[in-house]
Amino acid sequence: MSDSIQFSDGTGIVIRHADFPSCHVVPRHVDVWCPPADATAPALRYPVIYMHDGQNLFDPALSFIGIDWGIDEAVTRLIQETGQPGAIVVGIWNSPLRWREYMPHEAFATASGRRLLPRFIEQAGGEPLSAEYLRFLVEELKPFIDATYPTLPDRSHTFMLGSSMGGLISLHALIEYPNLFGGVGCLSTHWPAGEKILVDSLGAALPGAGRHKLYFDFGTETLDAAYEPYQRQMDKWMKKAGYVSGRDWLTRKFDGAEHSEWAWRARVHVPLAFLLGIEC
Repeated sequence: MSDSIQFSDGTGIVIRHADFPSCHVVPRHVDVWCPPADATAPALRYPVIYMHDGQNLFDPALSFIGIDWGIDEAVTRLIQETGQPGAIVVGIWNSPLRWREYMPHEAFATASGRRLLPRFIEQAGGEPLSAEYLRFLVEELKPFIDATYPTLPDRSHTFMLGSSMGGLISLHALIEYPNLFGGVGCLSTHWPAGEKILVDSLGAALPGAGRHKLYFDFGTETLDAAYEPYQRQMDKWMKKAGYVSGRDWLTRKFDGAEHSEWAWRARVHVPLAFLLGIEC
């Protein structure tokens, strides 16, 4: 069952697919935002950006701290300022198992990583469920989105974006399914969840440069204050894999930015433009 919500400010339509069923994970809402219709191009098809923590994207009344990301406004501004068609945004709500679903299981694949697993199980209430979550995305949700909406379904037009743990699972998705995702945006990536072991496990598994775009950023306040050393380590892995800063990879530091929807709302236009190849 779906509920359709029409925004009154010209920023398109959000369609809610309530309790989207899955064989792999617990059901959760999926919100799909479509850009304002272009009467001059009725057959237009769009890139797709899959985003985690979907309840925080469009409606402040649903958001964690009462501030949403304003994704609809951000994409609409890019359309208005550049004349580009924008993208469809798929907001996947999180579940009570968020920590387990977003934690890359690769962090525990090595001997040193396995020593961290008991601590993670104690904190999260069980082992990582990232493999199951990604199977939900690629085997169930993406085929539904491509069959239901006017998408450009190929790798070069399919992206993923998230913050904190959502940044981790976005990078993990690209590594696990490099033929499905053309780029990812990882805002305030929560590297301390697995510390250097996690950074190195993901870095060593990066697909070689040439077919993907990767965006990372971090602030300097609250949780983000701990991220820079880990991000600089990931930057070394990016260079080793052949990525070139400013071309197919971007890492940005935002001085004074905290770990919150306030901060991500203020800068989300940067990864959106980078992934979509929009000059702004």
